[in-house]
Amino acid sequence: MSQPRVFLVDDHELIRSGIRTEISSHVDIVGEADEVDAAIELILEREPDVVLLDVHMPDGGGLAVLCAVAPCAPDVRFLALSVSDAADDVISVVRAGARGYVTKNILGTDLVDAIYRVHDGDVVFSPRLAGFVLDAFSETSTGPSLSSIDPDLDQLTPRERQVLRLIARGYIYRDVARELDISIKTVESHVSSVLRKLQLSTRHQLTNWASERRLN
Repeated sequence: MSQPRVFLVDDHELIRSGIRTEISSHVDIVGEADEVDAAIELILEREPDVVLLDVHMPDGGGLAVLCAVAPCAPDVRFLALSVSDAADDVISVVRAGARGYVTKNILGTDLVDAIYRVHDGDVVFSPRLAGFVLDAFSETSTGPSLSSIDPDLDQLTPRERQVLRLIARGYIYRDVARELDISIKTVESHVSSVLRKLQLSTRHQLTNWASERRLN
């Protein structure tokens, strides 16, 4: 399997250097930038598979890069890499189209894994952020929350809704457990509870149910 083509965006040379050291033997680094305008120009020119994107930079930061590039290069996938786990930061870049958000204390091996997963079409969050992000999209949106406009969804607990969304995205139980930092047995228990509450019989039916409501 060919290595993902990765572009680094961070305004600190020491951080870029550290990232290069951790990932360069596992991916093909096709470029890097330390400011917004240069990042936009070079990403559009080189069309990497995955952009590792610093959230906090001058002139609009990672969000400005994402908003400028995404409409012109829809095949480029973005993985936010930040020191911040603040709600506004996470939600803004994910809503803009980032496929994941991890914090800079991530281990090098886990960062490589996250890059490959984003490259393969998965979504990736640091374990502590995953449940928060999924809740935030239903509870802090500008319109009514999903649970308030769907009585079926309202039956589910916040954790059950988190599990449901990940299952709908094609996660296997092991990956759901990893994303939410819970055991596989707990995932199985939540899925059984969701199936019972929604009067469904199989995971396939559950995925279809969630897709119809655009929960994935």
